Amino acid sequence: MVLTSPAPRRLSAHRHPLNYRLHSVSCLGHEAHLSLCSFEFYRGNATGVCKGGMPAVVGCVPGPLFATGSAQKKKRRPQQVQKRLRLKGGARPGEGRVEVLRNNEWGTVCDDRWNLVSAGVVCRELGFGSAKEALTGARMGQGMGPIHMNEVQCAGSEKSLWSCPHKNITKEGCKHSEDAGVRCNIPSMGYENTIRIVGGRTAFEGRVEVKHAGRWGTVCSTGWSTTEAMVACRQLGLGYAMHAVTETWYWDASNVTEMVLSGVKCTGQEMTLSHCRHHDTVTCQKTGTRFAAGVICSETASDLLLHAPLVQETAYIEDRPLHMLYCAAEENCLSSSARQANWPYGHRRLLRFSSQIHNNGRADFRPKAGRHSWVWHECHGHYHSMDIFTHYDLLTPNGTKVAEGHKASFCLEDTECQEDVGKRYECANFGEQGITVGCWDLYRHDIDCQWIDITDVRPGNYILQVVINPRYEVAESDFTNNAMKCNCKYDGHRIWVHNCHIGDALSEEGNRRFEQYPGQLNNQVV
Repeated sequence: MVLTSPAPRRLSAHRHPLNYRLHSVSCLGHEAHLSLCSFEFYRGNATGVCKGGMPAVVGCVPGPLFATGSAQKKKRRPQQVQKRLRLKGGARPGEGRVEVLRNNEWGTVCDDRWNLVSAGVVCRELGFGSAKEALTGARMGQGMGPIHMNEVQCAGSEKSLWSCPHKNITKEGCKHSEDAGVRCNIPSMGYENTIRIVGGRTAFEGRVEVKHAGRWGTVCSTGWSTTEAMVACRQLGLGYAMHAVTETWYWDASNVTEMVLSGVKCTGQEMTLSHCRHHDTVTCQKTGTRFAAGVICSETASDLLLHAPLVQETAYIEDRPLHMLYCAAEENCLSSSARQANWPYGHRRLLRFSSQIHNNGRADFRPKAGRHSWVWHECHGHYHSMDIFTHYDLLTPNGTKVAEGHKASFCLEDTECQEDVGKRYECANFGEQGITVGCWDLYRHDIDCQWIDITDVRPGNYILQVVINPRYEVAESDFTNNAMKCNCKYDGHRIWVHNCHIGDALSEEGNRRFEQYPGQLNNQVV
């Protein structure tokens, strides 16, 4: 909350005698509590003091995350300034990795000399008030891309982190393993008092029960997914959602049988389930408590990002003979027109590229299904642990899809890792699949289905889009960085791919420029 000092106003002094306790209060602005400021203390019932003065009055202005109704409308008008600071990867409101905007590109802050004073400037700038904790060592997960600031030394009274003395980063000066983060003090909104979970084996799992219209009840599990579970875990204060559970008969440990909420649809950013869209009247196909929604929460989660420069460096076109594509056709990796092709004669034109998928979160990325339910594909001779792992799309500048591909996660493993991290997952011999924190999985350009079939695409300027974990089947700490986009020019024979970036790596202005890119007039890509 941000405090403002309103104009003097008439108080109900005649109805309530004024008992002054403090005077001469002097704060620096970065204190977490008023008691940490310097002040003098009156003892006893001192009504005759404070001569010539009056009771101190403050007006609280809610930060952007807590502004609702009229307060939000009032702030909307003047708030046209582009934000230059954000938090990423946090499980709860007011916590996360600190990222700042420079030259329309988001980057992180190095933790050298990072302290509570600088963290307080971040919290106040974001509308949270004071800082609870200054986090170092990428405690909120590692970022990807540039590191914009190093050795930040705030005095505590700055209105913006950019106003604090700092050094520009050098390549040798800092790594993303040193990304700074914060935990801010946030106002108690009481959201945790309107939700509970019951019947679980631990305090982090159970059937969801909410207080709606003054009574406790269950939530319909129809349409209940990871995004809704994320909001439930956040509201409970239990971190991230590991699983969204749609059958909870084994957690039936409550006398509550009434269903009070159905049709819940969240974006994943809401602070409470009541902020999500839902039916006005409960409408659920399966109303029994067996089909009530449940969650399994966790303090940590994975976070997948695609290494965008590698896509740009490895993209090329291949005309591949049809007789070499039988397995790919069986796994639906070609466009629909391939069914009418004169097999095994002719060819398909493929846009191929490599994908390097990093896990920068705080927990290993594991397939949703266990090994017992993986599907064996005879043609390629491997197991599929997820139906769809990535979507590959070629879009027109206005967003119309002209070609697509998909890749099942036939083998999630640690191809390479950072220096201090050991590999844990390997697909050989029906091994466990996953991506360890600090490791990455490499899908080479020469692997089947690592392409988009562009046989039917006309020459022109397009957008190449790759989305990881597109169905949110596996929970992550941040889904906003799962998409990658590139500009590309196709002249009918060759393709040029450039401006590749993670979906949330640019500012709003940077994204507008990317989307409004007029296209290349020639093949000279700068």
